[in-house]
Amino acid sequence: MAVGTMLDTETVLDRRRLRRHLGVWRAAAIAGVTLAIGAYLYNGDTVASLTGRDQIARVTLEGTITEDRKKLKLLKKIAEADHVAALLLFVNSPGGTTTGGEALYEALREVSKKKPVVAQFGTVAASAGYIVGLACDHIVSRGNTITGSVGVIVQWPEVSDLLDKVGVKMNEVKSGILKATPSPFQPLDEEGRKITSEMVKESYGWFVSLVEERRGIKASDVPGLTDGRIFSGRQALTYKLVDAIGGEAEAVSWLETEKGIAKDLKIVDWKPSDGSRFGLTSIAADLARSATAGALAALGERVGESATLRGFSLDGLVSVWHPSEN
Repeated sequence: MAVGTMLDTETVLDRRRLRRHLGVWRAAAIAGVTLAIGAYLYNGDTVASLTGRDQIARVTLEGTITEDRKKLKLLKKIAEADHVAALLLFVNSPGGTTTGGEALYEALREVSKKKPVVAQFGTVAASAGYIVGLACDHIVSRGNTITGSVGVIVQWPEVSDLLDKVGVKMNEVKSGILKATPSPFQPLDEEGRKITSEMVKESYGWFVSLVEERRGIKASDVPGLTDGRIFSGRQALTYKLVDAIGGEAEAVSWLETEKGIAKDLKIVDWKPSDGSRFGLTSIAADLARSATAGALAALGERVGESATLRGFSLDGLVSVWHPSEN
């Protein structure tokens, strides 16, 4: 009986040791899967941005420009990152809100105080898209990039006639005659038009002075610039609105030859953080977003096709260019 008891005890101990070993391997497997998922969710360049390796940071600015706090925070991180030797800003935007362009301009100028910043223009870099380019130390544009459109606009719908036809009347009590002017619910009077025009002209003057200061030119010497004209990249080069024709290779070459940036540094994409994406909750959320991406994309395309809906999407002063549909 004693021998049997000892054998039973040894068997129990062996099983416990086996369970412990299996637990260790199970934990290692889970960690491996987690890292694999992380590598998938974070592309290699994004991971590289966290490693402290010497690099050129690349930030992409596409679509409508607004005051994006996450992007402003990202630019601040790039400015403070000792392992980032320079910033390459890719711009492909028709513009957006004037304040959005202003905020990015100021953030980029802060980066420029610590490391060189070069812009590469894509298909279009107009209005507020051009404002952010002005913040950079050097601008490289494609020959056919649509650029310029220096100007400011404020738009609003006016539906008073429609309301009259359907028998709807808007009542209001306001503290002053200029409060809530301009309004979509009543025709714009002369006083309202005057103050709105003064605001637009003041912001426009700021934009033009920015062009003159940063590009070292006189705006009146550039045909059509003060009228909001657009230019091709080659025309922009002729009028000194950009510095060179080319793409990313030319932008990097300028950093190497003019700013002494080491050759063959890796270009790493930096993107605003959405928080940790390694948690199971975040992964589940990503899967849910993917499941509805097709429907949302279709809806977005329908909205994007409508110039009317686009006009309603931006509040305040706007520096944006889009071709006329007339």
